[in-house]
Formats: sequence, structure tokens, C-alpha cells
Amino acid sequence: MHIAIVGGGIGGLTLALSLHQAGIACRVFEAAPAWQPLGVGINLLPHAMRELTELALGASLERVAVATREVVFCNRFGQFIRREPRGRAAGYPWPQLSIHRADLHAILVVAVRDRLGPDALALGASCTGIEQDATGVTLHFENGADARAAAAIGSDGFHSAVRKHLHPAEGPLSYQGIHMWRGVTRAKPFLTGASMVIGGWLEVGKLVVYPVRNAIDDDGRQLINWVAERTFHGRAMQDWNLAGRLEDFLPGYADWRFDWLDCAALLRDAEQVLETPMVDREPLPFWTQGCVTLLGDAAHPMYPRGSNGAAQAAIDARILAECLAAARDPAEALAAYEQTRRETTAKIVRTNRAHPPDFINIKVEELVGDQPFDDLDRYITQAELHALSENYKRIAGFSLSDVSGAPRPTAKS
Repeated sequence: MHIAIVGGGIGGLTLALSLHQAGIACRVFEAAPAWQPLGVGINLLPHAMRELTELALGASLERVAVATREVVFCNRFGQFIRREPRGRAAGYPWPQLSIHRADLHAILVVAVRDRLGPDALALGASCTGIEQDATGVTLHFENGADARAAAAIGSDGFHSAVRKHLHPAEGPLSYQGIHMWRGVTRAKPFLTGASMVIGGWLEVGKLVVYPVRNAIDDDGRQLINWVAERTFHGRAMQDWNLAGRLEDFLPGYADWRFDWLDCAALLRDAEQVLETPMVDREPLPFWTQGCVTLLGDAAHPMYPRGSNGAAQAAIDARILAECLAAARDPAEALAAYEQTRRETTAKIVRTNRAHPPDFINIKVEELVGDQPFDDLDRYITQAELHALSENYKRIAGFSLSDVSGAPRPTAKS
């Protein structure tokens, strides 16, 4: 059995490693003509790290990432709403890592080439068509080449060509007028030096800040990733690499200068600013057609909240590999994979819309208003805030009991 993987992002490369571990041959077809260090920061939650550690990637990732110790929820005045431990500090067997996307991608590329061979990755292979017959799948590419496989997996992201092939009338991504500006800045460590901050909320400006590289110079600075989110009735674009403009969002954070972090300076001093839309899609009625299916963002594009996209792609990859290893018929394996994963990920997509992890901040804002507070317990207790946080973790699949105690999800019979 030979599997064709369309898309060489995090999901596609993780799938290649999972298939290789299961003894299944595969090749990755990536549209980009060359690998480039794109993007900014990403978080790998413990359930993602469990999957990646079992692919023998844990040590490599920990060497270049920052192991997150805590998440800090605060208002736009810098007052702490809640501080909670994360990763190993919270008792998980696996860490929560904050890492530059380029570092994660480079580790995956090296692992695929080392384990599967240099020919396992085909660059400049933009998929333009898919044909199925009784014995498999033929992929057609823009460069005129074709590829034959027993099954094809679309892991080609939000703008998936394979998803469009399966659902040609689906229409554009769902955009609700929320924009994100992302960047990285060289700065001194703040709080524990391994803290993630979620501050404010959309109507007044939301800011997520965390380090992704340690000790990047002789002054002990870190590379700090930040994400500014605001309601923004402007360009409804869907371009993940559009250069952002400081004037579009910086004024809303001009007075965000806390005792423990100068947020305004962090944004202003960024090495690079990218502007991206807050978009997702409605969950699909099906992912699979014969010997073609979807994985990762191509299957379940979700709001980039909660750091869960990479984890769900990694879980997709393992379960799909398990299904293919257990079944003699690729179509049967793909159907079993979809049965296991489609509804689970649909719940996460919907949760990220209605009850995102920053729901804590939203709830406090509803109770307190856009004002500093003297005694938060007068409005809401830490026990109540803890319950809100645990509810999101449970739905998203990374509560401590889910990750540490219960068996990992496996394919449904």
C-alpha cells in the first residue's frame, strides 16, 4: 500500500512520520517550490506532545522551544484574573511547548527526510485534480506530473485543493470581522520567563503573549510571540502571510504598560508583523469519498484559539495510520478514520466559536465592566473561574484526566 499526502505542513509531515512508524509507504506533495521559515509562534499542548513524543520528536522539540509553566489571564489594566499552571507544572506527563512555527516545521522536515528518504518530499507539486478508479487514485499536478497511490490524503490546509475537490460548492471561509496581527519581538523575559499571557478581550483589544525561543543573545533576551485580536471592519482578506500595519491596531494598545510587561513597546518593536483573519468553516457532512479523505486544517479548520489545531492534526495522523495498518482495503480504513474523528473535531470547532479559552476574560468583563477591580472575588470566585477553564480543556480533549489517565482515542470499530 502506498499513500499520497497532499500538503507538507504540520499535519502532512506528522502523517508521513505516523505512516512510516506503522510500516506504510507514503510520499508528501507540497505546492511550495522550496521550504521557507514562515510564520510566528505556535503552542503544542500536552496531548499534541504525547503524539509527537511517540514519534520520537519530543527531545528535539524541547531543545528549541520554551516549556510553558503557566497561563495568566488578565484585564487590559494588567490586573491578574487567574494564573494556572500548565504542562508538567500542572502534573501532565508531557510538557506544553511554545515554539516558533519555523522551528517545528524544520524538525518535521528533517525527521521525514531522515526516516523516509530524501525523495519522500516532492516540492513544487500543486495538486490540480484527483481521479479514482477500482485500484486507487491518480493525482494531477500543475507542473504536468501525475502520481499514483492506493489512497490520497488532503492535508493542504485552510485553502485545501482536496477539500474543494470533495466539496466544490462549499464557498468561502467564514469570516466574522475579527482580525489578528501576529509578530515576534526580541525582549527581556517577563513573569516566570515561561508564562503565556491572555489579556483583555475583543471589544477592548485582546492580546496573547508568550516566549518561543530562550537566550537568543548575550543579553539573555527571548524571542517573544504576540497576537493582537480586534474587531476590524476592514479588509476581509484570507491571506496568511500579508504584512500587517502597526497603525491599524497599535493605538488600541498604547496604554497597555503594566508593571510586569510593556505591551505597547513589545508590539512597536516587532521584527515582523503579519495580519491574518479570524476564520473557520462549518463542519463538513463528510470528509471521505472512496480512497480520498482530509486531515488537519483541511478537514476541520477552526478558529486559532486554544492552541488546539496542531494537536488535532497529530491525533488525526495517528488514528489514520492505525486504520490503514489494520485494514486491507484503503477505503474501509478511511471510512473508519472519519467515523472516529469527524464529530469529535466538529465539537471543537464549535467550542472555539462559543466558549474559547479566553471566555474567562469575557466573563469577568461582563461582571466588572471595562474598569479595574479591587476584589475580584466580589464578582466571581477562583473556583468558578477554574470550572470555566476545565470545561474548555475537557471539550478540547486536553484536561489532565484525558491526557494522563484515560487511553488515547483510537479508531471506532
